Amino acid sequence: MDLPTFADVLVAAERIRPHVHRTPVITCESLDRLAGARLFCKCENLQKVGAFKARGATNAVFALSEEVARRGVATHSSGNHAAALARAARLRGIPAHVVMPASAPPVKRRAVEGYGGLITTCEPTLAARETTLAAVVAATGATFVHPYNDPLVIAGQGSAALELLAEVPDLDLVMAPVGGGGLLSGTVLAVTGLSPRTRVVGAEPAAADDARQSLELGRIVPSLDPQTVADGLRTCLGELTFAILRGRVEGILTAEEHEIVAAMRLVWERMKLVVEPSAAVPLAALLAHRDRLAGLRVGIILSGGNVDLDRLPW
Repeated sequence: MDLPTFADVLVAAERIRPHVHRTPVITCESLDRLAGARLFCKCENLQKVGAFKARGATNAVFALSEEVARRGVATHSSGNHAAALARAARLRGIPAHVVMPASAPPVKRRAVEGYGGLITTCEPTLAARETTLAAVVAATGATFVHPYNDPLVIAGQGSAALELLAEVPDLDLVMAPVGGGGLLSGTVLAVTGLSPRTRVVGAEPAAADDARQSLELGRIVPSLDPQTVADGLRTCLGELTFAILRGRVEGILTAEEHEIVAAMRLVWERMKLVVEPSAAVPLAALLAHRDRLAGLRVGIILSGGNVDLDRLPW
């Protein structure tokens, strides 16, 4: 697959414009004081399906030709991508087949079903997910839309940073969380295309720092079932996202588990915003490394707000 470009991000932004929110950018003086920097938070927790994933999935679905789209789309996911793909497919009037592990939280199954997704349950292993997905695709002819290692998905995710820079054009730095790397890759494409002087830094849990290791070692380091409260960041980079990030992202800052929980609570208390642990990782990393970022104007992408209110981490 060819790597997506800044031009692809611009096309994606226009394609998905009627179907996603242009989320607000919010500031908070008390967080600025804590960070010693000026923070501008792009609130993708207020996006459709509660996460930035709506952007990439919608771009991938609406880019399909009529003939291909009629056969539907498919993916394996127990998270935000599953709901995002189901919603995008419903908007286009095509089926969405979602392979979900039996261990997936009931609330996430209900979200996918609520958007009309057709769920196939499998054992909670990567091998089972991939085998079951292959069988579904063979039976239906549906197009597989990868959660992050897909050019159209990456381009769609980049539209968040595009909007951020359009609203706040003079940023020194943009930070985004990194798991599989779709959001950070799209962010890199948007920022380097629109504001080349602006630096891009990823943020990752120290307990799941495979992306940091991958970029430092020059090869993809697999994610071996890391234990972190930021469950959306447990996946490893894909071939496309690794190729985009390598040499273009300034680096990956990490945060410890207690720092992620504290940052999540800060956003809830000070900004009155519901964010999930993964979305709090950039703020946690920034606060943990405030001496390196002092005095800067920093854009932070708050990636999502889908959190189980009965299992808050404090």
